[in-house]
Amino acid sequence: MLYSAFVIGLLGSLHCLGMCGPLVLALPVPAASQLQAFSGRLIYNMGRILTYAFIGLILGIFGESLTFFTSQQKLSVVIGSVMLLLIVLPTYVSRQMNGLSPLTRLTGKIKQQFALQFCKRTYSAYFLSGMLNGLLPCGLVYMALAGAIATGNSFSGMFFMALFGLGTLPMMLAVSVAGQYITLQWRSKLTRIVPVFTIFIACLFILRGLNLGIPLVSPAIAQTKATIHVTCCHKK
Repeated sequence: MLYSAFVIGLLGSLHCLGMCGPLVLALPVPAASQLQAFSGRLIYNMGRILTYAFIGLILGIFGESLTFFTSQQKLSVVIGSVMLLLIVLPTYVSRQMNGLSPLTRLTGKIKQQFALQFCKRTYSAYFLSGMLNGLLPCGLVYMALAGAIATGNSFSGMFFMALFGLGTLPMMLAVSVAGQYITLQWRSKLTRIVPVFTIFIACLFILRGLNLGIPLVSPAIAQTKATIHVTCCHKK
């Protein structure tokens, strides 16, 4: 299960190229030294990954509580089905999310703080900017968070999101080095791949929950039942 988090981040980072690439390019890192510029962008991404891991911990706890009411396999099927619905009904979901005024106000405050930190030229500001960036709305992150819930464990959820963030790291660093050579047209084309990729991951979650006995894809999980032996003592 956890290995899929890195794959989601690695392949899904094509979405990051189109959405977050311009932010990475605009990060005010020192231009005089390539090492300082690279270090600043790396610290920025470490802050982003830390936020992902923390949110994964919280949602892992939530998923763990759900396993008290249903099995982890059923939870995986439900999460995969919800991901498919998000692809089929994106406009409706987006409209409902925009109607949540408290969430909209919170996002606005995060963007304000992000803009303030983004203009500073210190390593601590880069790190804080990355942490705030991890809180901004992102469809790819939502998909990964659904996977964190499906792990049904607090620490597994944390590691799931950390691996997801590490999966996005190569592309984000590559963008910071050569992003100026990637045109807006290419970024737009790459972004269109994301829905197809999301459908693939959603189907993977559903297959995993169906317990079909397919190695790595849908491994069989033996269901064991505990037998309780009750000994009755009769006095004569």
